[in-house]
Amino acid sequence: MATETVAKPRTSLRVGVQKFGTFLSGMIMPNIGAFIAWGLITALFIEKGYLPVPQLGGFGTNAEGVANVGLVGPMITYLLPLLIAYTGGKMVYDVRGGVVGAIGTMGVIVGAGIPMFIGAMIMGPLGGWTIKQLDRLWDGKIRPGFEMLVNNFSAGIWGAALALLGFYGISPLVAGFSKGAGNVVQFLVDNGLLPLTSIFIEPAKVLFLNNAINHGVLTPLGVQQSLEQGKSILFLLEANPGPGLGILLAYMFFGRGAAKASAPGAAIIHFLGGIHEIYFPYVLMKPILILAAIGGGMTGIATLALTNAGLVAPAAPGSIIAVIAQTSRDSYVGVILAVVLATTVSFLIASLILRTSKNKGEDDLSAATSRMEAMKGKKSSVSSALTGDAAAGRGEGTVLTRPVQNIVFACDAGMGSSAMGASVLRNKIKAAGFPDVKVTNSAIANLSDSYDVVVTHEDLTERAQPRTASAVHYSVDNFMNSPRYDEIVELVRASNSEGAAAETTPAETPAAPAQGAHTAEPAAAVEGKAVLLRESVVLNGTSRDRDTAIDEAGQLLLDRGAVDMSYVHAMHEREESVSTYMGSFLAIPHGTNAAKEHINHSAVSIVRYPEGIDWGGKQVKFVVGVAGINNEHLHILSSIAKIFTNKAQVAQLEQATTVDEVLELFGKVNA
Repeated sequence: MATETVAKPRTSLRVGVQKFGTFLSGMIMPNIGAFIAWGLITALFIEKGYLPVPQLGGFGTNAEGVANVGLVGPMITYLLPLLIAYTGGKMVYDVRGGVVGAIGTMGVIVGAGIPMFIGAMIMGPLGGWTIKQLDRLWDGKIRPGFEMLVNNFSAGIWGAALALLGFYGISPLVAGFSKGAGNVVQFLVDNGLLPLTSIFIEPAKVLFLNNAINHGVLTPLGVQQSLEQGKSILFLLEANPGPGLGILLAYMFFGRGAAKASAPGAAIIHFLGGIHEIYFPYVLMKPILILAAIGGGMTGIATLALTNAGLVAPAAPGSIIAVIAQTSRDSYVGVILAVVLATTVSFLIASLILRTSKNKGEDDLSAATSRMEAMKGKKSSVSSALTGDAAAGRGEGTVLTRPVQNIVFACDAGMGSSAMGASVLRNKIKAAGFPDVKVTNSAIANLSDSYDVVVTHEDLTERAQPRTASAVHYSVDNFMNSPRYDEIVELVRASNSEGAAAETTPAETPAAPAQGAHTAEPAAAVEGKAVLLRESVVLNGTSRDRDTAIDEAGQLLLDRGAVDMSYVHAMHEREESVSTYMGSFLAIPHGTNAAKEHINHSAVSIVRYPEGIDWGGKQVKFVVGVAGINNEHLHILSSIAKIFTNKAQVAQLEQATTVDEVLELFGKVNA
């Protein structure tokens, strides 16, 4: 069945830049260890290093009069760009994309004759994307037994073509860009204007736009400059921990409430751990503090320029330990002075702002942390240091002192994956002999601290924990047959033993489910309403990837008038936050909690992909699109859960040749 592709919702320019920066960072960060290794070898063994060794540092000649190649040059020219290219290609199309991207990058490297980091960040993803498109052309058309032959030769031929493209086409462009950007940097240095870059860099850091600047421009140019001069100031434009440390110190002395109490721990994480995002909420509480960060950054850069100091390689993360480890032999005084002065200026400006302000950050830290995470697009790994370890850190280690009577399965919207997981878990607990234990599902936004056990997808646990701090938390990644369900059943059995039951008091009786929580309903709840129609079942889907499969399932809901286009957009939005893969070859894409207003009536669509499609690294053969008003869709999700926990019935679905066979398996869902 042909389906109309549904356009995805537009995102802001800032979000687009963030995603681009994250992609660039994804190519660089896994290879930082290689950068550090190169930096250490350079600092130790080059002619001006601590332990000059001609054979390793690449200077002088050997006994035969041949120039020593050493490790420094080949590593920076070949190893690091190829690692970046392979990583970028692999991000786009797994190992096959990485290999083709690396082949193409060799053309850029040889063609330019200089370290081609920017070229690698272009050719790696380009190679992965183009070979992925080529593979689609003959997907399913290769005769059995010839797959390996076709795959290997197609990768080899296309890789060779990309290498030629890199040699003749890409390398001159990238070399020209690198030269031009280098000239701009040199112009700024020569005219004392480089400190002005802090006006852009410091706000970009707080807005999580720094990766695009740092890994897209500064690191490649810094490596080239380091190769030529033995060090580069560019490595410390963004990584200097001084500006952030100054702001945190100001809060330690002149802040109030939670901000003042948490600032010392945040300062340690920032300065020694190198996690700069820890100070972003303190700036977001009082945006004018960005002036302190800019002032500190400008001071640090000016100090580096005046002392002609720099690092030999990137300092990642931006810890003072990493900064000192990568400092050039002749730059320790300048680098340390740059950090100290940046901290001092930032502290003085921030202190002045806090002392003259009525609001010193008493109650806004949690809200600012939430805004930071919203801008970042995901949970901060260090936010518990700001909002309190007791809430964020308490999880599966919580000790339950009462019988388990109330379990909630929570997800973003509270109507799709949570309902499915709750149904599976409910059946297991009933089968274990505990029918009175309530298993409900809810949106995370509707959770209250009234549950004994909270079950969430592993990507959502950190969001659920602060709302349900007294509960035991379980994280799962497979909604249909997670081994954690058996652990929960054992917890129910142990906590509801005779001894535990005798100790229960009325005060310990769990509260009723929070508003928005759902329990499974009988089929009568939708009597007279056709939730699943014959025309909403497709036995041979046409999609080849996750996004178009969501479009295909969403289009079936649109065709019935069950939802409007905004709901299908929300299905994509939901998938970007947490995967709706359930296990057992099943995915149930559905909208976010905020998209419920775009549902006209409850409906379900089923699309089967006999050959399977990739769903974030998992194979999916059945895509069930879900839209439900109130609780009307829950009984069918319960039916689906029962089917997909039964291997025999899953096999029947795979072998079904008619729509009637599929409808029969789901039972009387429209009765």
